[in-house]
Formats: sequence, C-alpha cells, structure tokens
Amino acid sequence: MIEKFLPFALPCIGEEEINEVVDTLRSGWLTSGPKTKYFEEEFAKFIGTPHTLAVNSCTAGLHLALEAIGIQPGDKIITTPYTFTATAEVIRYLGAEPLFVDINSNTFNIDVEQIAKALETNDGIKAILPVHFAGQASNMDAILALAKQYSLKIVEDAAHALPTYYKGRAVGTLGDITVYSFYVTKTLATGEGGMIVTANSDYAEHMQALRLHGISKDVFNRSSSNVPAWHYDIIAPGFKYNMNDIAAALGIQQLLKVNNFLQRRTEIAEQYNQAFADLPMRTPYQHPDSTHAWHLYVIQLKLEELHIDRNTFIERMKEAGIGTSVHFIPLHLHTYWRERYNFKPTDFPVALDTYQRAVSLPIYPSMNNADVQRVIRQVKAILQGNL
Repeated sequence: MIEKFLPFALPCIGEEEINEVVDTLRSGWLTSGPKTKYFEEEFAKFIGTPHTLAVNSCTAGLHLALEAIGIQPGDKIITTPYTFTATAEVIRYLGAEPLFVDINSNTFNIDVEQIAKALETNDGIKAILPVHFAGQASNMDAILALAKQYSLKIVEDAAHALPTYYKGRAVGTLGDITVYSFYVTKTLATGEGGMIVTANSDYAEHMQALRLHGISKDVFNRSSSNVPAWHYDIIAPGFKYNMNDIAAALGIQQLLKVNNFLQRRTEIAEQYNQAFADLPMRTPYQHPDSTHAWHLYVIQLKLEELHIDRNTFIERMKEAGIGTSVHFIPLHLHTYWRERYNFKPTDFPVALDTYQRAVSLPIYPSMNNADVQRVIRQVKAILQGNL
C-alpha cells in the first residue's frame, strides 16, 4: 500500500500568514501599499542594507537590476549555465548577451577560474551575474576582486540564498545589487514575488521608478503626500513589476519565521548527510566560507557504481510516493540557448556531468521526522539494490 504522496516542496503557511492576509483584504488596500512598504523596511533590517524594493518576481528584479547598472544591447554578462532560465533571459531582455562559464564541481556555483579566463579572452563584458546555488554563496571574494580589476558590476541572483552568509556577511551586502525570490518553493514564500536590495541610492531610485511604469511616485506614496492623489509624472518607460499588499502580507509573517525555517531545513539536511554517508552518492558539499540556506538538497548519484540511471531512481522514488526534482537542466541543453549560440552538450562538461547525476530530495520545514525517515529508507532501498 502506497503511503500518502510526499511532495518535493511545500510552503509553510500558518495562521499568522492567513490572519495577515485577511487583515489586508479587509483593509481595502490590495495593490502596493502599507504592507508592501512595511515588508520592505523589515527586509532591509534583516539583511542590513539601506534600500529594498519589493517586486512581483525575482525575474522582474533581475531585469530592473540590469537596467539600473546600464546594460545596453551588445553588452556581455558572465553567468552560469547551471541555473533556471530566468537568470539568463533577463540579459536578453536588454539585447545583451550572456557569456556562460562552467561551474565548480563541488559547490555547483560559477567557477571563478573560468570567469578569469573569460575576462582574458573576451571584450565587451560589463557585469558578472553569479547564482548562489541551492543556498550556498559563490566565491564572492574572488568575484569581487575580478570585478574591481576589470571595472565590472556584480548583480547577484540570490533566489536560493535566504538567509545565507559569506564569511559572516549577509548575501545582499556584497555585490552592487542582489535579488531574492519568494516563489512558492523558496525559503520565504509569497506565492510569487521577490526583493531587490542595494546600498546604492541612485540604483534604488532608478529601479523604484521603473518598477511601476516609470511613474515618479506610486499610488500609495501619492495618497500619502501633499500632491493631489490623481497627479503623477512619467519619467521613463517602465514596467509592471510592483508587489501587491496580499503577497507582502505573506512576506511579513514569513520573514519573522525565516530563521526557524532555516533551523528545520538544516536539521533535515544533517539527518540526510548522516544517513547517506556510505551510499553510492555524493551529498552536498558545504564550503567553509559560506553558510547554507538549504533551499535545495541535491545529491549526486555515483552512476558508475549503480545498476540504474538517474531517471530510474526518480521513477522509483515516485512509485513510492515521494516527490523529487532535478536542479538544473543546464541552459546550453535547452533549444533556445543551444540554437542561438550553437552549443554542444560538452561545452560545459562539469555542468553536464552534474546534471546527469543530480537529484533534489524533499527538504522543507513542515516535513516531520517520519517524513524524513521515509525519504531515507526509500533512497537506501533503491541505492542498496533492494528495489
């Protein structure tokens, strides 16, 4: 008899979030308003940064960030192929070109040695866009040093990295602009949404205007100021990227819990690490320079020691009622990127090999110990040849 399906990911929503959303609904203010402003202020305190802008997705935030640093058509931006497509597609929004480099075989973050080689052999590079894979920081000291040497900007994709600390400093206080995701599977979930953080007031002002159609002040600010509520000015062709107060209401309560969420994710990761130590797999590498947010727990199957492939492993987990995923299908394998840049699968060999072995296991705060042990039993049964 198959047990109740254990999904790969679930948001952890309590009565606090529900009550905050109900309060918003009863307030009559549903778009960007007091809850969004409060969420931004509390997030700024949490990260330790002066400027925060809530947006309707991490993708939107990355787009605004690249606009703010002045990316133009034809510019090149170094980034990783081992990510979700949003990281690179925002570069194309501006007519710029992603310059992919391979990943580190331990952390699965962008390889700084490959960044250095790309900088030596390419012109027109204006920025580096690292992704803090699974919740572990990239090698930011090396990236910052290269950015300084070549006069580049750094925009960080921190979709997985809340909260993550690099050498004691919060991700979000390192590069020029950092963007977080609050998608439903993330460590802080508002369903859809994201947050931009920066210490640069000029960037913040530019992105604030572009976030809502290039309007000089949003409707909440206009209703709170001395100018007539109907008056506004368009100062640039902008976008519809603002967060609404319903999502912000969720974010306010989720932020209060984010450290507790991290504690539970870490407990689950430690149980996995201990249980899987002697199995034909690699458990996630933890770099001493970075904490780990444990948005993802990605194992690497040692296929040369197994009688099954990665896809069969996933199917057998599914048959047992346990959800898994794969992070990520490298971008150079997808039709658009492959055809546009004439990529071959072997162009990024570490990313390819990592993908072929990768399985992401369930890890989220509402998993109880029985759920965790169920995952462990099934993984062991498959990899020890009992299934």
